[in-house]
Amino acid sequence: MTGVPASAAGGSSSARRTGPRGTSGAAQEPVGRTNPGSALERGAAERAATDQGTTDQGTTDRGTTDRGTTGRGSAERGSTEGGAAGRGGKIAAAAVNQASVWNVANLLTMLRLLLVPAFVALMLGNGGYDPAWRSFAWAAFAIAMITDLFDGHLARTYNLVTDFGKIADPIADKAIMGAALICLSALGDLPWWVTAVILGRELGITVLRFVVIRYGVIPASRGGKLKTLTQGIAVGMYVLALTGPLATLRFWVMAAAVVLTVATGLDYVKQAIVLRRRGIAERRAALKETEA
Repeated sequence: MTGVPASAAGGSSSARRTGPRGTSGAAQEPVGRTNPGSALERGAAERAATDQGTTDQGTTDRGTTDRGTTGRGSAERGSTEGGAAGRGGKIAAAAVNQASVWNVANLLTMLRLLLVPAFVALMLGNGGYDPAWRSFAWAAFAIAMITDLFDGHLARTYNLVTDFGKIADPIADKAIMGAALICLSALGDLPWWVTAVILGRELGITVLRFVVIRYGVIPASRGGKLKTLTQGIAVGMYVLALTGPLATLRFWVMAAAVVLTVATGLDYVKQAIVLRRRGIAERRAALKETEA
């Protein structure tokens, strides 16, 4: 007989029987099982992504830190350079202020101060009555008076006003005028009372200016400028050894100078009183406002 055992036939049919989902029993995998190869690949991919994210974050952090460091460095350098520039500017400004003392206006004032002893020496040379020496003395006096006209104008026009000029200029003016008046009176050419009136007025007004300077400045008037010009002409004519009509003329010019000296002196005193009263009133008003 060629028949096949039933068990063998059953086994063959089981092997050929398909599973519930129509999938071969040998090819079907249990539910929930993970393929080892796929898991390894996914793990490697995740680790690579994580590493790349960390690397990117680190790079970003380092970039931020570098930019912060660079910003701070730039700020520090800017501050340092700014401070250095500020200090350099102050030093340069101080140098300019120091150098401005030696401007043209101040040099003319210094020249006028140096001419004072030269004038006295020439005026009293050879007994004080030599026409030649008196002519040289007049030249020195004339140069001093001319520089007096120019130094103030130059200082105001070209902004050359300095503390030295404010102090030295009036000293030089009074010094040359006082030296000439005293020499003339000492030689008997000019009465002492004229010298006393002119010098007393000049010194008194100078002191008065300093007294009321806390309340304001007394401006120079046209009368004061005319007085200075008249005084210079009159004293210059007395310095020269003049005779005849010119000697008579210088007497009247000096008389006009004395009148202008007294009149402008009284005007300055009046201005000083008004300025002081106004200054005191303004201070009292400011004090009341502060208390209120």
